Amino acid sequence: MNPLYNFLQTIDNLVWGPPLLLLLVGTGVYLTIRLGLIQIRYLPLALGYLFKGNKNSKADGDVSSFAALCTALSATIGTGNIVGVATAIKLGGPGALFWMWLAALFGMATKYAECLLAVKYREVDANGQMLGGPMYYIEKGTGQKWLARMFAVFALGVACFGIGTFPQANAIVDAAYLSFEIPREITVVVLTILVAVVTLGGVQSIAKVASKVVPFMAVFYIIACVIVLGSQYSAIPEAIQLVIQSAFTGHAATGGFVGAGIMLAIQSGIARGVFSNESGLGSAPMAAAAAKTDSCVEQGLISMTGTFFDTIIICTMTGLTLVVTGAWQSDYAGAAMTSYAFASGLDSSFIGPMMVTIGLMFFAFTTILGWNYYGERCITYLFGVKAILPYKIFFLVLIAAGAFMKLDMIWLIADIVNGLMAIPNLIGLILLREVIVTETREFFQKLTPPPANLQTA
Repeated sequence: MNPLYNFLQTIDNLVWGPPLLLLLVGTGVYLTIRLGLIQIRYLPLALGYLFKGNKNSKADGDVSSFAALCTALSATIGTGNIVGVATAIKLGGPGALFWMWLAALFGMATKYAECLLAVKYREVDANGQMLGGPMYYIEKGTGQKWLARMFAVFALGVACFGIGTFPQANAIVDAAYLSFEIPREITVVVLTILVAVVTLGGVQSIAKVASKVVPFMAVFYIIACVIVLGSQYSAIPEAIQLVIQSAFTGHAATGGFVGAGIMLAIQSGIARGVFSNESGLGSAPMAAAAAKTDSCVEQGLISMTGTFFDTIIICTMTGLTLVVTGAWQSDYAGAAMTSYAFASGLDSSFIGPMMVTIGLMFFAFTTILGWNYYGERCITYLFGVKAILPYKIFFLVLIAAGAFMKLDMIWLIADIVNGLMAIPNLIGLILLREVIVTETREFFQKLTPPPANLQTA
């Protein structure tokens, strides 16, 4: 075994051990209780705000609330929805999907809280663009500048060495080669040029592309999953039962599956779920801060739908497809497992993999765009607007390099920096819990009586 890989594996196990899992889920549970099940009671209202848009055209911000959400979704709907779900189920069995659901349910409250704070504490940079995110609400809300800088450094690491570059570039290059036999070098050049063209235009350019591509790619992939699940509809109840049962009992080895205990199902489900929807990481608030809105609560509600779309809908579609087709028991892993599931479900060794490949390439490309913007916000916080152009050039170099890295190493690096990024953000949310509750209570008092469980203490 590679000594570097073993070392990174040890670090990953420490970062994603019980303390961080408890902090992630515990923060979501706490906010869910304090906010009176806001993610369940007010999901219809949030969806209404999303599609209605902000009526105040003069509200502060760079892009519409819908475009801001699409920018956030462009970063979250990525390889985690295809490769991440397959990896979680391969490691933890079908039960991992249940823990992804649970993490997403509580994660919606976390996403609401962090995006509310992003709008409340945002400011304008030297170029006239909105700045916001955990580094700003931690510094301005708690006064802990060291914690804010810690978040910015870790988030920059995620953008450059985690979700934003290596996994996405590698996925696109492999998909193009395996499905279309396009040489990796050609794909790298085209990908780098496309990323440069879009990202050099700033947040408006990224949001414009995201607001068109994200809805299309999500609908495209969901339809593909529905076709597969429709062809296997009789197996769906049994698959759901297997997911729930395996979550609490583990699963013995069958076929190509190596078997998994309960703890492995929990760890892989939550870790991959967080990789997919990014609730608690502090990434989405950086996009939410750019939204044209005059209400931090309204934007928080809109932003929390991102976790709902990403995990409750898209990841569930992928997970059930893997289970009903039996692909999770195969010898395949990652994107190859999902391709095998679609090939089996559609009874076609060509159409199935093509649908996965197209979806994967769209997902990965938009994730690169979203994380390029997040990294830009972090570099601006740390060094000012003068550092934006050098950062973007460095980012493009990393895109090209990431295409040739080994998959196992890529996922390990991404997991480690993800976990490190979440820690200061979650601490900030806990320190600012009363601000979150107060803003929420005041908003809902203007509409209806506040939730009964919206506590004051």
